[in-house]
Amino acid sequence: MWLVFLLWIAFALNYVDRQMVYSIFPALKADLRFTDVQLGLTGSVFAWVYSLSMPVAGRLSDTMRRDRMIVASLVLWSAATLGCGLSTSVLAFLLWRAVMGITESLYYPAALGVLAEAHSGATRSKAMGIHQSAQLAGIVAGGSYGGWMADHAGWRAGFLIAAAAGMLYSLVLLKKLPASQAPREQKSGSPLRHSLQLFRVRCYVAISAAFFAFCSMLWIFYAWLPAFLYERYHLSMAESGFQATVFVQASCGVGVVIGGALADHLSKRIPAARFYIAAAGILLCAPFGYLTFALHSLTWATICSAGYGGFSGLTVANVFAAAYDIIAPARFGLGAGVLNMIGGIAATVMIYLAGLLKSSIGFAGLLSWVAAGCVLTALLLAWVALSSFDKESARRLTP
Repeated sequence: MWLVFLLWIAFALNYVDRQMVYSIFPALKADLRFTDVQLGLTGSVFAWVYSLSMPVAGRLSDTMRRDRMIVASLVLWSAATLGCGLSTSVLAFLLWRAVMGITESLYYPAALGVLAEAHSGATRSKAMGIHQSAQLAGIVAGGSYGGWMADHAGWRAGFLIAAAAGMLYSLVLLKKLPASQAPREQKSGSPLRHSLQLFRVRCYVAISAAFFAFCSMLWIFYAWLPAFLYERYHLSMAESGFQATVFVQASCGVGVVIGGALADHLSKRIPAARFYIAAAGILLCAPFGYLTFALHSLTWATICSAGYGGFSGLTVANVFAAAYDIIAPARFGLGAGVLNMIGGIAATVMIYLAGLLKSSIGFAGLLSWVAAGCVLTALLLAWVALSSFDKESARRLTP
């Protein structure tokens, strides 16, 4: 598990760097004159570039040494974080967010490929779930840290310190991260061609659709909950950043641990268990996500956000591990990259729409439609897994 621990820290830093911007929206408004729509673009621009880079990054991680990609990604995204902190205009800040999207995309498919090679099916959900919990810790740390720095030392200092931490940790990974397997033999062809072949598998299509709906709600939480709490309940930036992250992510961490352990245990008797648990998580978290924004009580918003986080953790622990049950090892990087791209596309759309529609239908109006999509795609995922998993897992895609 020491390999999981090494990558856990890197992934936490990844999310600190991308997440802390959402806790400093008021500071960006005051200092760089961001509008609400431009604030939405801080998330959307990152997610657009990050998502579109994912198939290429996944393809590279199947043909290059994954340990080297991980270290290179950490160095480069830390440089982009530094660029954000030095920005003096809205355009410059958004351009550096785009660079961060490209450089961070190199990490995820490579890291999941390393973990999948090191852990068999008997421990895969648990290992990936623990690694995924770094995302939760990074969101809490990034949200709280970003708001606190903006209140006490200035938002620019927050970015500069985060960039320095990433550069220093890249030296640790360079020394401690074991060399990954040699590049795998691959047929020629573009990432697009290889990506389209994944969608010949019904289970992969179903989990992609469910993940799109899941990420649509997830990223409204990540991007807009701090600002929502700041405006509705008149909290400070530090308070809203903490309130919007700690309860969601702490409960999600519990859900990740439970979901990973349960899936590894049940998969010995029920081969499609990871699909069923991922679907259950999406189905159950949807109403809590809607109520967090619909109710007019900070206490109830906190309770519902914790409920949302706990059930979403079941999905977080299993969605990629489930996909690996139907993908050959030679395509682990590409499969993760394409799936993460789909989640990123959902993020780009919803972060922007939330900023665009907050003054008209409001967050609750938007979340009611997103919750309905989550319920429908979760049921679809469970049905497709029930009817198709055995045949498709036995066949598994060849490289």
